[in-house]
Amino acid sequence: MRHFVAASIAIGSVLASTATAAASNCTLLKIADWPVRLERGQLIVDGAINGQKIGVMLDTGSQLSLVLRSAAQRLGLARQEARGYRMFGVGGETHVETANVDEFSIGSFTRKNWQVLVAGERDFGAAAAFVLGEDFFSQADIEFDLRHGAVRLFQPKDCGGVPLAYWATEGASEVTIEPVFDAQPQIILTVQINGQPVRALLDSGAGTSVLNKSDAARLGVTPGSQGVTAHGSSGGLGAKSVDFWIGPFQSVTIGNETIKDTNIGFADLWRGTAPVPIGSRLPETASWTPAMVLGADFLNAHRVLVAHSQRKVYFTYEGGPVFQLTGPVAPRNAPPPAENAKPAASRN
Repeated sequence: MRHFVAASIAIGSVLASTATAAASNCTLLKIADWPVRLERGQLIVDGAINGQKIGVMLDTGSQLSLVLRSAAQRLGLARQEARGYRMFGVGGETHVETANVDEFSIGSFTRKNWQVLVAGERDFGAAAAFVLGEDFFSQADIEFDLRHGAVRLFQPKDCGGVPLAYWATEGASEVTIEPVFDAQPQIILTVQINGQPVRALLDSGAGTSVLNKSDAARLGVTPGSQGVTAHGSSGGLGAKSVDFWIGPFQSVTIGNETIKDTNIGFADLWRGTAPVPIGSRLPETASWTPAMVLGADFLNAHRVLVAHSQRKVYFTYEGGPVFQLTGPVAPRNAPPPAENAKPAASRN
């Protein structure tokens, strides 16, 4: 992070009225402001590997950053086996290798001599060569302002207990990030679906939000339920595809925002995966698998600040449908988007 050119933004004067008197001392040090575009449901910024221009996918759902194998081949990177690593994603297990990148850059950020993982059994296309994961983003606070085509990184100073949604004149929703292992960074939130708590992963690398099939069944929605329709298949890092359905749900509550009578996709997301965190050498545990993925469709409908420094997520609704029904992870293999319900104005 020290390679970024920094500019400070004082936010004390524009914070919500709930901020304490100490709020005037709170400063967000902006360390990056990246132009971002949405391509086939993927958040892409421009970067380079060894002087060759690439598209970088911003993926908070990936615990580790990696080069996609098809891109490593195109870039001529020498690869070696990553002994002792196993990696899983939607579509099952993927073979893991490593490659040494002489120089990786996005804007003014540069990292040299980076031994990075290589994985992925699918070609995500020329738009995405590199997956920048939560191992990177967890070191800073990250703002998704997709309506203005921007992703920003901040380092806060003296902001403990201060609401950090600096743009929100009428306050913002606030959700706590659940504790995780430092070696397995994830943005896990608790949301309410049909009045029941659900663990959700905030995953900027997923084109659309989707529920795990077994958890949808726990909430009363199965492929055989009334109003459910099949929606093809899609996949992620693994080689296999998973079937995808769309079903009606009575309500989804995230923070102070409630979306009523909406449709959400669901699929057997973790079929073919072992109960081991991605890239982990730790003992097996089934707790890492979330029940839901909140994808780029959620981010596109909101302005979101993931405050890793406070282990909180702040967001405001910006307009449009919250859930765009294109497919679970790899939108390039999915049907076109469908309209969906907009969030209700209810606030708790």
